Amino acid sequence: MSEISDLRSYLRVLEGAGQLARIDAPVSMVHELADVGSTLARTDTGAGYFSNVDGSPWPIVCGGVTSHRRAAIALGCEQDEIVDVMDRVLDPANGITPVRVDPDRERVPWLANSVTGDEVDLDAIPIPTHSRGDGGAFITGAVTVAKDPISGRGNLGYNRMLRFDDRRAGRNRLGFNVNEWRDVGTFWKSREDPDAPFPIALAIGLDPAIMIAAGVKTPVDELLIAGAIRGQGIEVCRGVTVDVDIPAAAEIVIEGLLHPTVREPEGPLAEFHGYHGEAWNSPTFEVTAINHRHDPIYQTIIPGWYEHIYIGNVLPREPLLRRFVRHLDATAEVHIPPYGNGFLAIVRIERDNPGTPKNLAMAAMAAHLNIRNVIVVDRDIDYHDPAEVQWALTNRVHWTTDVFTVPGAQGHEMDPTADQRGVSTKVGIDATYKRERREYGERVSYPMVDLHRYLT
Repeated sequence: MSEISDLRSYLRVLEGAGQLARIDAPVSMVHELADVGSTLARTDTGAGYFSNVDGSPWPIVCGGVTSHRRAAIALGCEQDEIVDVMDRVLDPANGITPVRVDPDRERVPWLANSVTGDEVDLDAIPIPTHSRGDGGAFITGAVTVAKDPISGRGNLGYNRMLRFDDRRAGRNRLGFNVNEWRDVGTFWKSREDPDAPFPIALAIGLDPAIMIAAGVKTPVDELLIAGAIRGQGIEVCRGVTVDVDIPAAAEIVIEGLLHPTVREPEGPLAEFHGYHGEAWNSPTFEVTAINHRHDPIYQTIIPGWYEHIYIGNVLPREPLLRRFVRHLDATAEVHIPPYGNGFLAIVRIERDNPGTPKNLAMAAMAAHLNIRNVIVVDRDIDYHDPAEVQWALTNRVHWTTDVFTVPGAQGHEMDPTADQRGVSTKVGIDATYKRERREYGERVSYPMVDLHRYLT
Protein backbone atom coordinates (compact mmCIF):
# COMPACT_ATOMS: atom_id res chain seq x y z
CA MET A 1 0.00 0.00 0.00
CA SER A 2 1.30 3.45 -0.89
CA GLU A 3 2.37 5.72 1.96
CA ILE A 4 0.66 8.57 0.08
CA SER A 5 -3.13 8.73 0.41
CA ASP A 6 -3.92 12.46 0.56
CA LEU A 7 -2.26 15.87 0.38
CA ARG A 8 -1.01 15.72 3.97
CA SER A 9 0.74 12.38 3.61
CA TYR A 10 2.28 13.58 0.34
CA LEU A 11 3.68 16.65 2.07
CA ARG A 12 5.24 14.41 4.72
CA VAL A 13 6.87 12.26 2.03
CA LEU A 14 8.13 15.35 0.20
CA GLU A 15 9.61 16.74 3.40
CA GLY A 16 11.34 13.44 4.09
CA ALA A 17 12.88 13.60 0.61
CA GLY A 18 14.04 17.19 1.08
CA GLN A 19 11.47 18.39 -1.44
CA LEU A 20 9.25 20.62 0.72
CA ALA A 21 10.14 24.27 1.29
CA ARG A 22 8.40 25.67 4.35
CA ILE A 23 7.85 29.41 3.99
CA ASP A 24 7.09 30.87 7.41
CA ALA A 25 7.79 34.50 6.49
CA PRO A 26 4.64 36.55 5.78
CA VAL A 27 3.65 36.70 2.11
CA SER A 28 0.82 38.39 0.26
CA MET A 29 -1.80 36.42 -1.69
CA VAL A 30 -1.54 39.09 -4.38
CA HIS A 31 1.43 38.21 -6.62
CA GLU A 32 4.01 37.53 -3.89
CA LEU A 33 3.00 33.95 -3.14
CA ALA A 34 3.11 33.12 -6.85
CA ASP A 35 6.46 34.87 -7.24
CA VAL A 36 7.98 32.73 -4.50
CA GLY A 37 6.27 29.57 -5.76
CA SER A 38 7.51 30.06 -9.32
CA THR A 39 11.04 30.64 -8.04
CA LEU A 40 10.90 27.39 -6.07
CA ALA A 41 9.82 25.60 -9.25
CA ARG A 42 12.44 27.28 -11.45
CA THR A 43 15.22 26.24 -9.08
CA ASP A 44 13.72 22.78 -8.39
CA THR A 45 13.92 23.57 -4.68
CA GLY A 46 10.68 21.85 -3.69
CA ALA A 47 6.98 22.34 -3.23
CA GLY A 48 6.05 25.50 -1.32
CA TYR A 49 4.18 25.34 1.99
CA PHE A 50 3.16 28.86 3.00
CA SER A 51 2.11 29.01 6.64
CA ASN A 52 1.78 32.78 7.01
CA VAL A 53 -0.27 34.16 4.11
CA ASP A 54 -1.72 37.62 4.60
CA GLY A 55 -5.50 37.43 4.39
CA SER A 56 -5.65 33.62 4.49
CA PRO A 57 -6.91 31.72 7.53
CA TRP A 58 -5.26 28.56 6.17
CA PRO A 59 -1.84 27.55 4.89
CA ILE A 60 -1.45 27.43 1.11
CA VAL A 61 0.52 24.84 -0.88
CA CYS A 62 1.81 25.00 -4.45
CA GLY A 63 4.31 23.19 -6.67
CA GLY A 64 3.49 19.62 -5.68
CA VAL A 65 4.31 18.26 -9.14
CA THR A 66 6.64 20.60 -11.00
CA SER A 67 9.57 18.39 -11.98
CA HIS A 68 10.62 14.83 -12.78
CA ARG A 69 11.92 14.56 -9.22
CA ARG A 70 8.58 15.31 -7.55
CA ALA A 71 6.59 13.47 -10.21
CA ALA A 72 8.58 10.33 -9.40
CA ILE A 73 7.86 10.78 -5.68
CA ALA A 74 4.16 11.28 -6.40
CA LEU A 75 4.04 8.17 -8.59
CA GLY A 76 6.19 6.06 -6.26
CA CYS A 77 8.87 5.28 -8.84
CA GLU A 78 12.32 6.29 -10.09
CA GLN A 79 12.67 9.24 -12.44
CA ASP A 80 13.60 7.04 -15.41
CA GLU A 81 10.44 4.97 -14.82
CA ILE A 82 7.91 7.82 -15.04
CA VAL A 83 6.86 7.26 -18.67
CA ASP A 84 6.57 3.51 -18.09
CA VAL A 85 4.42 4.00 -14.99
CA MET A 86 2.20 6.55 -16.72
CA ASP A 87 1.85 4.23 -19.72
CA ARG A 88 0.68 1.45 -17.40
CA VAL A 89 -1.82 3.48 -15.38
CA LEU A 90 -3.30 5.09 -18.51
CA ASP A 91 -4.32 1.65 -19.83
CA PRO A 92 -8.02 1.25 -18.90
CA ALA A 93 -7.38 -2.44 -18.29
CA ASN A 94 -5.29 -1.48 -15.27
CA GLY A 95 -7.79 0.97 -13.81
CA ILE A 96 -9.07 0.42 -10.26
CA THR A 97 -12.67 1.42 -9.53
CA PRO A 98 -13.29 4.07 -6.86
CA VAL A 99 -14.91 2.99 -3.59
CA ARG A 100 -17.98 4.89 -2.39
CA VAL A 101 -18.07 5.42 1.37
CA ASP A 102 -20.83 6.63 3.66
CA PRO A 103 -20.90 10.34 4.61
CA ASP A 104 -19.05 9.80 7.86
CA ARG A 105 -16.77 12.57 9.17
CA GLU A 106 -14.08 10.07 10.09
CA ARG A 107 -13.93 8.68 6.55
CA VAL A 108 -14.73 12.01 4.85
CA PRO A 109 -12.91 14.79 6.73
CA TRP A 110 -14.26 17.60 4.52
CA LEU A 111 -17.73 17.00 5.98
CA ALA A 112 -16.50 18.41 9.32
CA ASN A 113 -17.43 21.96 8.32
CA SER A 114 -20.22 22.64 5.85
CA VAL A 115 -22.20 25.74 4.94
CA THR A 116 -25.03 25.88 2.42
CA GLY A 117 -27.62 28.26 1.04
CA ASP A 118 -27.46 31.86 2.23
CA GLU A 119 -24.55 31.09 4.56
CA VAL A 120 -22.22 30.40 1.65
CA ASP A 121 -19.52 33.06 1.36
CA LEU A 122 -16.78 32.78 -1.26
CA ASP A 123 -14.76 35.40 0.60
CA ALA A 124 -13.97 32.66 3.13
CA ILE A 125 -11.83 30.90 0.50
CA PRO A 126 -8.26 32.30 0.20
CA ILE A 127 -7.96 32.61 -3.58
CA PRO A 128 -4.61 34.08 -4.69
CA THR A 129 -4.09 36.58 -7.49
CA HIS A 130 -1.14 34.99 -9.25
CA SER A 131 0.30 36.94 -12.17
CA ARG A 132 0.35 40.70 -12.63
CA GLY A 133 -1.57 40.36 -15.87
CA ASP A 134 -4.38 38.27 -14.41
CA GLY A 135 -7.91 39.63 -14.40
CA GLY A 136 -8.40 38.87 -10.71
CA ALA A 137 -8.21 36.05 -8.19
CA PHE A 138 -8.54 32.63 -9.85
CA ILE A 139 -9.10 29.16 -8.44
CA THR A 140 -6.52 27.14 -10.40
CA GLY A 141 -5.68 24.12 -8.24
CA ALA A 142 -9.19 22.69 -7.90
CA VAL A 143 -10.09 19.44 -9.64
CA THR A 144 -13.50 19.69 -11.29
CA VAL A 145 -15.60 16.61 -10.49
CA ALA A 146 -18.59 15.93 -12.75
CA LYS A 147 -20.80 13.05 -13.87
CA ASP A 148 -22.10 12.13 -17.31
CA PRO A 149 -25.92 12.33 -16.98
CA ILE A 150 -26.35 9.68 -19.70
CA SER A 151 -23.86 6.96 -18.75
CA GLY A 152 -23.20 7.91 -15.12
CA ARG A 153 -19.45 7.96 -15.78
CA GLY A 154 -17.46 10.22 -13.49
CA ASN A 155 -14.96 12.76 -14.78
CA LEU A 156 -12.07 14.77 -13.39
CA GLY A 157 -10.60 17.85 -15.04
CA TYR A 158 -9.27 21.36 -14.60
CA ASN A 159 -11.09 24.62 -15.25
CA ARG A 160 -9.98 28.10 -14.32
CA MET A 161 -12.49 29.97 -12.15
CA LEU A 162 -12.54 33.72 -11.62
CA ARG A 163 -13.91 35.22 -8.42
CA PHE A 164 -16.01 38.20 -9.47
CA ASP A 165 -14.80 40.86 -7.07
CA ASP A 166 -17.42 43.33 -8.29
CA ARG A 167 -20.08 40.64 -7.78
CA ARG A 168 -21.61 41.49 -11.14
CA ALA A 169 -22.73 37.88 -11.54
CA GLY A 170 -23.86 37.46 -7.95
CA ARG A 171 -22.20 37.23 -4.55
CA ASN A 172 -21.45 33.52 -4.75
CA ARG A 173 -20.74 32.93 -8.41
CA LEU A 174 -17.51 32.20 -10.26
CA GLY A 175 -16.59 32.55 -13.90
CA PHE A 176 -16.02 29.00 -15.20
CA ASN A 177 -13.88 28.57 -18.32
CA VAL A 178 -14.65 25.51 -20.49
CA ASN A 179 -12.76 24.59 -23.66
CA GLU A 180 -15.09 23.26 -26.34
CA TRP A 181 -13.51 19.77 -26.24
CA ARG A 182 -13.75 19.30 -22.44
CA ASP A 183 -15.92 16.46 -21.12
CA VAL A 184 -17.83 18.86 -18.84
CA GLY A 185 -19.16 20.66 -21.92
CA THR A 186 -20.00 17.37 -23.63
CA PHE A 187 -21.90 16.23 -20.53
CA TRP A 188 -24.18 19.23 -20.16
CA LYS A 189 -24.83 19.42 -23.92
CA SER A 190 -25.89 15.75 -24.02
CA ARG A 191 -28.87 16.30 -21.73
CA GLU A 192 -32.47 16.66 -22.85
CA ASP A 193 -32.31 20.27 -21.61
CA PRO A 194 -28.70 21.36 -22.24
CA ASP A 195 -29.39 24.85 -20.85
CA ALA A 196 -30.43 23.61 -17.40
CA PRO A 197 -28.08 24.09 -14.41
CA PHE A 198 -25.46 21.33 -14.26
CA PRO A 199 -24.15 19.96 -10.91
CA ILE A 200 -20.40 20.05 -10.30
CA ALA A 201 -18.00 19.83 -7.35
CA LEU A 202 -14.57 21.40 -6.97
CA ALA A 203 -12.11 19.35 -4.90
CA ILE A 204 -9.12 21.25 -3.50
CA GLY A 205 -6.12 19.81 -1.64
CA LEU A 206 -5.64 16.31 -3.01
CA ASP A 207 -3.42 13.26 -3.28
CA PRO A 208 -1.17 14.03 -6.31
CA ALA A 209 -2.41 10.79 -7.92
CA ILE A 210 -5.79 12.48 -8.33
CA MET A 211 -4.17 15.72 -9.53
CA ILE A 212 -2.18 13.80 -12.15
CA ALA A 213 -5.19 11.77 -13.25
CA ALA A 214 -7.28 14.93 -13.65
CA GLY A 215 -4.81 16.18 -16.27
CA VAL A 216 -5.59 13.23 -18.54
CA LYS A 217 -8.15 13.35 -21.39
CA THR A 218 -9.59 9.85 -21.46
CA PRO A 219 -12.93 8.12 -22.19
CA VAL A 220 -12.98 6.50 -18.72
CA ASP A 221 -13.42 7.94 -15.24
CA GLU A 222 -10.05 9.46 -14.33
CA LEU A 223 -10.47 8.16 -10.78
CA LEU A 224 -9.65 4.72 -12.22
CA ILE A 225 -6.25 6.11 -13.22
CA ALA A 226 -5.68 7.55 -9.74
CA GLY A 227 -6.59 4.14 -8.32
CA ALA A 228 -4.10 2.45 -10.64
CA ILE A 229 -1.37 4.83 -9.44
CA ARG A 230 -2.11 4.04 -5.78
CA GLY A 231 -2.86 0.34 -6.28
CA GLN A 232 -6.27 0.64 -4.63
CA GLY A 233 -9.63 2.27 -5.27
CA ILE A 234 -9.91 5.97 -4.39
CA GLU A 235 -12.55 6.53 -1.70
CA VAL A 236 -15.36 8.90 -2.76
CA CYS A 237 -18.46 10.34 -1.14
CA ARG A 238 -21.56 12.01 -2.54
CA GLY A 239 -21.70 15.79 -2.15
CA VAL A 240 -23.91 17.59 0.33
CA THR A 241 -25.91 19.40 -2.37
CA VAL A 242 -24.88 17.65 -5.62
CA ASP A 243 -25.11 14.03 -6.77
CA VAL A 244 -21.41 13.75 -7.61
CA ASP A 245 -18.82 11.33 -6.17
CA ILE A 246 -16.08 13.48 -4.63
CA PRO A 247 -12.66 12.26 -3.35
CA ALA A 248 -13.16 11.62 0.36
CA ALA A 249 -9.67 12.79 1.35
CA ALA A 250 -9.96 16.29 -0.13
CA GLU A 251 -9.14 19.27 2.08
CA ILE A 252 -11.86 21.59 0.70
CA VAL A 253 -14.92 20.91 -1.46
CA ILE A 254 -16.95 23.61 -3.21
CA GLU A 255 -20.25 22.39 -4.66
CA GLY A 256 -22.54 24.14 -7.07
CA LEU A 257 -24.44 24.47 -10.31
CA LEU A 258 -22.92 25.44 -13.63
CA HIS A 259 -25.18 27.74 -15.64
CA PRO A 260 -24.38 27.17 -19.34
CA THR A 261 -26.40 30.15 -20.60
CA VAL A 262 -25.64 32.66 -17.81
CA ARG A 263 -22.33 33.95 -19.07
CA GLU A 264 -19.87 36.62 -18.03
CA PRO A 265 -16.43 37.62 -19.33
CA GLU A 266 -13.69 35.95 -17.27
CA GLY A 267 -9.96 36.46 -17.68
CA PRO A 268 -7.32 37.07 -18.62
CA LEU A 269 -5.18 34.51 -16.79
CA ALA A 270 -1.57 33.42 -17.20
CA GLU A 271 -2.14 30.40 -19.40
CA PHE A 272 -0.10 27.31 -20.30
CA HIS A 273 1.02 28.92 -23.56
CA GLY A 274 2.98 31.57 -21.68
CA TYR A 275 0.74 34.56 -22.43
CA HIS A 276 -2.14 36.05 -20.49
CA GLY A 277 -4.48 35.44 -23.37
CA GLU A 278 -7.85 37.07 -23.42
CA ALA A 279 -11.12 37.27 -21.56
CA TRP A 280 -13.62 34.55 -22.54
CA ASN A 281 -17.40 34.80 -22.35
CA SER A 282 -17.82 31.83 -20.02
CA PRO A 283 -20.57 30.08 -18.09
CA THR A 284 -20.99 31.00 -14.43
CA PHE A 285 -20.84 28.67 -11.44
CA GLU A 286 -23.29 29.17 -8.58
CA VAL A 287 -21.88 27.90 -5.28
CA THR A 288 -24.37 25.87 -3.24
CA ALA A 289 -22.07 24.52 -0.50
CA ILE A 290 -18.58 25.02 0.91
CA ASN A 291 -17.15 22.12 2.93
CA HIS A 292 -13.73 21.70 4.50
CA ARG A 293 -11.69 19.79 7.04
CA HIS A 294 -10.74 21.25 10.38
CA ASP A 295 -7.71 23.50 9.70
CA PRO A 296 -7.64 22.74 5.95
CA ILE A 297 -4.76 23.34 3.52
CA TYR A 298 -5.60 25.34 0.41
CA GLN A 299 -3.82 24.19 -2.76
CA THR A 300 -3.12 26.35 -5.80
CA ILE A 301 -1.34 25.87 -9.12
CA ILE A 302 0.79 28.77 -10.34
CA PRO A 303 -0.85 29.33 -13.75
CA GLY A 304 1.25 29.47 -16.89
CA TRP A 305 4.15 27.87 -15.04
CA TYR A 306 5.84 24.52 -14.40
CA GLU A 307 3.11 22.62 -12.50
CA HIS A 308 0.44 23.86 -14.89
CA ILE A 309 2.44 22.47 -17.84
CA TYR A 310 3.64 19.34 -16.10
CA ILE A 311 0.23 18.04 -15.00
CA GLY A 312 -1.65 19.14 -18.12
CA ASN A 313 0.86 18.38 -20.85
CA VAL A 314 3.95 16.41 -19.85
CA LEU A 315 2.83 13.50 -17.66
CA PRO A 316 -0.35 12.47 -19.52
CA ARG A 317 1.07 12.90 -23.04
CA GLU A 318 4.61 11.52 -23.02
CA PRO A 319 3.34 7.88 -22.89
CA LEU A 320 0.89 8.61 -25.72
CA LEU A 321 3.62 10.24 -27.80
CA ARG A 322 6.01 7.34 -27.19
CA ARG A 323 3.35 4.83 -28.22
CA PHE A 324 2.83 6.61 -31.54
CA VAL A 325 6.51 6.98 -32.47
CA ARG A 326 7.37 3.42 -31.42
CA HIS A 327 5.09 2.11 -34.13
CA LEU A 328 7.90 3.28 -36.42
CA ASP A 329 10.98 2.96 -34.19
CA ALA A 330 10.79 0.51 -31.29
CA THR A 331 13.58 2.24 -29.35
CA ALA A 332 12.62 5.90 -29.86
CA GLU A 333 12.53 8.07 -26.73
CA VAL A 334 10.30 11.09 -26.20
CA HIS A 335 10.20 14.24 -24.09
CA ILE A 336 7.69 17.08 -23.85
CA PRO A 337 9.73 19.87 -22.22
CA PRO A 338 7.83 22.18 -19.84
CA TYR A 339 9.46 25.23 -21.46
CA GLY A 340 7.64 24.36 -24.71
CA ASN A 341 4.20 24.83 -23.05
CA GLY A 342 3.03 21.44 -24.35
CA PHE A 343 3.33 22.51 -28.00
CA LEU A 344 6.88 21.14 -28.42
CA ALA A 345 7.91 17.50 -28.49
CA ILE A 346 11.44 16.12 -28.80
CA VAL A 347 12.08 12.63 -30.16
CA ARG A 348 15.47 10.97 -29.64
CA ILE A 349 16.60 8.14 -31.91
CA GLU A 350 19.49 6.11 -33.26
CA ARG A 351 19.23 7.39 -36.85
CA ASP A 352 19.53 4.64 -39.49
CA ASN A 353 17.65 6.11 -42.46
CA PRO A 354 17.53 9.69 -43.78
CA GLY A 355 13.73 9.60 -43.96
CA THR A 356 13.07 8.24 -40.47
CA PRO A 357 13.17 11.59 -38.59
CA LYS A 358 10.42 13.09 -40.74
CA ASN A 359 8.20 10.03 -40.32
CA LEU A 360 8.67 10.15 -36.56
CA ALA A 361 7.88 13.87 -36.48
CA MET A 362 4.60 13.25 -38.30
CA ALA A 363 3.73 10.42 -35.91
CA ALA A 364 4.34 12.74 -32.96
CA MET A 365 2.13 15.45 -34.46
CA ALA A 366 -0.69 12.91 -34.80
CA ALA A 367 -0.33 11.73 -31.19
CA HIS A 368 -2.05 14.79 -29.69
CA LEU A 369 -3.51 17.94 -31.18
CA ASN A 370 -1.44 20.18 -28.87
CA ILE A 371 1.85 18.97 -30.35
CA ARG A 372 2.70 21.57 -32.97
CA ASN A 373 6.51 21.55 -33.21
CA VAL A 374 8.56 18.34 -33.23
CA ILE A 375 12.36 18.17 -33.08
CA VAL A 376 14.10 14.86 -33.77
CA VAL A 377 17.61 14.48 -32.30
CA ASP A 378 20.32 11.83 -31.95
CA ARG A 379 21.10 9.87 -28.79
CA ASP A 380 24.17 11.98 -28.04
CA ILE A 381 21.84 14.90 -27.22
CA ASP A 382 20.58 15.33 -23.65
CA TYR A 383 17.05 16.27 -24.60
CA HIS A 384 16.24 17.39 -21.06
CA ASP A 385 18.80 20.19 -21.49
CA PRO A 386 17.53 23.12 -23.61
CA ALA A 387 21.12 24.13 -24.39
CA GLU A 388 21.78 20.69 -25.89
CA VAL A 389 18.65 20.88 -28.04
CA GLN A 390 19.62 24.37 -29.19
CA TRP A 391 23.10 23.06 -30.09
CA ALA A 392 21.52 20.39 -32.30
CA LEU A 393 19.26 22.96 -33.98
CA THR A 394 22.24 25.22 -34.65
CA ASN A 395 24.71 22.60 -35.86
CA ARG A 396 22.61 19.85 -37.45
CA VAL A 397 19.75 21.59 -39.25
CA HIS A 398 19.88 22.84 -42.83
CA TRP A 399 16.81 25.04 -42.72
CA THR A 400 15.71 24.58 -46.34
CA THR A 401 15.95 20.78 -46.41
CA ASP A 402 15.57 19.57 -42.81
CA VAL A 403 12.34 21.39 -41.95
CA PHE A 404 8.82 20.63 -43.18
CA THR A 405 5.45 22.24 -42.41
CA VAL A 406 1.86 21.01 -42.21
CA PRO A 407 -0.39 24.03 -42.84
CA GLY A 408 -4.02 24.08 -41.72
CA ALA A 409 -3.62 21.46 -38.98
CA GLN A 410 -5.92 21.22 -35.96
CA GLY A 411 -4.39 22.32 -32.68
CA HIS A 412 -5.48 23.95 -29.42
CA GLU A 413 -7.79 26.96 -29.65
CA MET A 414 -5.64 28.80 -27.07
CA ASP A 415 -2.46 28.34 -29.14
CA PRO A 416 -1.19 31.91 -29.73
CA THR A 417 -0.22 30.99 -33.33
CA ALA A 418 -3.62 29.50 -34.19
CA ASP A 419 -6.99 30.94 -35.06
CA GLN A 420 -9.82 30.71 -32.50
CA ARG A 421 -10.68 27.17 -33.66
CA GLY A 422 -7.09 26.05 -33.10
CA VAL A 423 -6.08 25.79 -36.76
CA SER A 424 -2.39 26.48 -37.27
CA THR A 425 0.77 25.20 -38.99
CA LYS A 426 2.71 22.28 -37.53
CA VAL A 427 6.48 22.08 -38.00
CA GLY A 428 8.85 19.11 -38.04
CA ILE A 429 12.61 19.58 -37.68
CA ASP A 430 15.21 16.90 -38.41
CA ALA A 431 18.04 17.89 -36.04
CA THR A 432 19.95 14.62 -36.42
CA TYR A 433 23.59 14.32 -37.53
CA LYS A 434 23.68 13.69 -41.29
CA ARG A 435 27.00 12.02 -41.95
CA GLU A 436 26.01 11.41 -45.56
CA ARG A 437 26.00 15.16 -46.01
CA ARG A 438 29.29 15.95 -44.28
CA GLU A 439 31.49 14.05 -41.82
CA TYR A 440 32.63 16.11 -38.86
CA GLY A 441 33.66 13.35 -36.49
CA GLU A 442 32.55 13.11 -32.89
CA ARG A 443 31.30 15.89 -30.62
CA VAL A 444 33.72 17.60 -28.29
CA SER A 445 33.29 16.32 -24.74
CA TYR A 446 35.03 17.02 -21.44
CA PRO A 447 34.46 14.94 -18.29
CA MET A 448 33.01 16.63 -15.22
CA VAL A 449 35.37 17.14 -12.29
CA ASP A 450 34.82 17.80 -8.61
CA LEU A 451 35.52 21.52 -8.29
CA HIS A 452 35.91 21.20 -4.52
CA ARG A 453 39.26 19.54 -5.25
CA TYR A 454 40.48 22.62 -7.11
CA LEU A 455 38.91 25.57 -5.34
CA THR A 456 40.08 26.94 -2.01
